[in-house]
Amino acid sequence: MNYFSSDFKLGILGGGQLGKMLLYNTRKFDIYTAVLDASNEAPCKIACDQFQLGDLMDYDAVYNFGKQVDVLTFEIENINVDALEALEKEGVKVYPSSKTLRTIQNKATQKLFYVDHDLPTAPFTRFAYTSEIKEAVNNGGLTLPFVWKSAQFGYDGTGVKIVKSVDDLTDLPNVECIAETLVPFKNELSVIVSRSASGEIKTYPVVEMEFHPEANQVEYVICPARIPDKIAKKAEDVALRTSQAFNHVGLLAVEMFQTQDDEILINEVAPRPHNSGHQTIEASYTSQFEQHIRAILDLPLGRTDNKVGGVMVNLVGAEGYSGNVVYENIETIMKMDGVTPHIYGKKQTRPFRKMGHVTIVNEDLNEARRVAEQVKNSIKVISE
Repeated sequence: MNYFSSDFKLGILGGGQLGKMLLYNTRKFDIYTAVLDASNEAPCKIACDQFQLGDLMDYDAVYNFGKQVDVLTFEIENINVDALEALEKEGVKVYPSSKTLRTIQNKATQKLFYVDHDLPTAPFTRFAYTSEIKEAVNNGGLTLPFVWKSAQFGYDGTGVKIVKSVDDLTDLPNVECIAETLVPFKNELSVIVSRSASGEIKTYPVVEMEFHPEANQVEYVICPARIPDKIAKKAEDVALRTSQAFNHVGLLAVEMFQTQDDEILINEVAPRPHNSGHQTIEASYTSQFEQHIRAILDLPLGRTDNKVGGVMVNLVGAEGYSGNVVYENIETIMKMDGVTPHIYGKKQTRPFRKMGHVTIVNEDLNEARRVAEQVKNSIKVISE
């Protein structure tokens, strides 16, 4: 099929920063894009060929949008899956598939999928309501501490809480959830697997993620991970097995724990470009965003190894600031060698909102990590 400078239409559900970075590549290849998002301020709006307002959880909005395109993909998981299923039945190519998305959307279903496919993950208990957990703790069916996760619509620090005492349950929403054994881990790792429609598979190097203790958001992504080769190989194998179990098309980011005993356990997966792959824009031969486009259009996959070591720093709204965004000291970081800021185009900042990221590349990974800290301490996302 001729995708380039043609009548072909690629539809993207979700108009956030991941979509915007996908659009860098559709622009490069001159592929016509249509984007659906509920916000008129969506970062994608300025970069796509056709922008449509609509609620991604609304059946009709998703279905009617999907009918206008040849291939449909998404950059966010909160989408009406019934609409995707109907579109697939009518011949629209949806990648990753509605089946993959349905499994992943619900954390309880996702965890059961790992168990059914013999994929390593932390032990867990499923609850219809958070209120049932107290009883389970009181009658000894569940031991503290554990990780509470909302089954649906939790992401980036929302819908996840470490529960150390029964009192910690008080303010949690009373929803379907899981209680997961708290894993004492050495490292949080991630591997992005790309798989094309005809089955070509490539993995990106294992990355290591350093988290912000309060916000439960990734603070630094370090690529390649500073771990022994045999651990990296183990993580890659788990990621590949996960990808095969889903039989997915596109990108699958597999987030994992490396335990104190060097076991690898799956934390969760995302069927789309992912925060743990942003450094690929500057550090890899093929960025994760270009690779996603190649995979869903069944084009040959690009090289996934690093040209150079990369560290990524998330730019999130500073605490105590809400309103029109100001990037304080951005010139300071741009003076530093190998530093590239990416600003997502969100006009309003609020505490911990993802506003952009900065990539630091260097032949010496430790030097890149040192500069990353400098970047983190210099730039501040504040408001007017």
